[in-house]
Amino acid sequence: MGQFFTHQRHGRPQVFAGLLLLMFLGQCLWLITRGASQLEVQPSEFFRMQEGLAQWRGESIAGIPSVARGEIVAPAPPELESNDDYDPNHSPLWYLVASAPLLGWEVASHTDSLHMWIWLERAPCLIFGVLLGASLWYVSRRLYGNAGGYIALALYCFSPAMIHSSTLWSVPPETGAAWSAFGAVFTAIAVAHTLYAPREVVLWNWRRILLLGLSLALATGSQFSLVILLPLALAFMLYLAPRRRLAALAIWGSASAIAFLLFFASYFFHAGMFWRGVRHASFFAGTWRAFAMPGAYQQVLRHVGHGSPALLLALPVTLIAFLVLRRARYFGNIAPLLVALLFMALAVGSPHYPGLGFWLLAAPFLFVFVAGVTADLLETRRRALVQACVWGLLIANALWNFAELAHVGQG
Repeated sequence: MGQFFTHQRHGRPQVFAGLLLLMFLGQCLWLITRGASQLEVQPSEFFRMQEGLAQWRGESIAGIPSVARGEIVAPAPPELESNDDYDPNHSPLWYLVASAPLLGWEVASHTDSLHMWIWLERAPCLIFGVLLGASLWYVSRRLYGNAGGYIALALYCFSPAMIHSSTLWSVPPETGAAWSAFGAVFTAIAVAHTLYAPREVVLWNWRRILLLGLSLALATGSQFSLVILLPLALAFMLYLAPRRRLAALAIWGSASAIAFLLFFASYFFHAGMFWRGVRHASFFAGTWRAFAMPGAYQQVLRHVGHGSPALLLALPVTLIAFLVLRRARYFGNIAPLLVALLFMALAVGSPHYPGLGFWLLAAPFLFVFVAGVTADLLETRRRALVQACVWGLLIANALWNFAELAHVGQG
């Protein structure tokens, strides 16, 4: 225990990062308070909670038609009605995680009970949002040092998209998918970097194998289309460990088996229901014709501007610097950019749901990429100019976000 409480683990950088996360949490709590005071609960939220609670009680399997669903007050979303009453995008895990805080709590008609219900219903997304911010800080700091960690975390903590998603403010609950996708990619990368250690890496990596399996299960369970993370994680591992590909394949296979077991467990091990749910799942909800529609690209650009205004300025600049500066073109910068481009391409191909979810998944990787290239620029002769621009951008972005929150408070 003495080694844990050291300056390296709990020094000034961790304190500053903790303060930024507290500011993020404060903004989220502000929005939840506004939502609870206005009693803004959508029918889809009631449906999701009641489906999950029904499965926790052993009455049915969430997202799959049953006799018990007829007793649910909230109507099923249109995507279920058009898919034989099966959820085409989410497994029961999505419902179970969302409804877990409400176990033993019934929605009453009086206002005080509904206020508490709203807070409990938003708790999982809020927790995932804080965990994603902490993971973003940890990864960026390990890759790019303190400067990179601060930049990535500051972009995240004052991102309207991340704040809205963590509080279910007029958006679908995608924070769990974003955190697990981020964790799956960088856990796979971390595992691959350990494969040349002089020890039995498969057994020694059992913690990372469990974490990778959990990340893959949560991601795929939160959104079926995130099954794409399986080949993506394997590709990174095989690329980073070309001489230990059998070990990489063994680790990936073990993590995939754990993910499948957890995914199957979300159906409470009902093989028939599991098979029917998978048959009705949509693993790619997009259409190739969307790539020829200019409106699809404009929609993604609007999401970028709304989700993080700072990215509209920082992303083009860092992309140019990435292409010009040789020192910026290394795997630590290339990997998050490739993943972000993949998710943004999927967002273009899915103009409707889950397109918004793909943009949200791309945002943390864009924050990491911008932080990495900016950290490289801070090591050039133009450090003073770059530092001034970074401070100005981050402060302006934070002030703009506070102004938007104040506007919400007046609404």
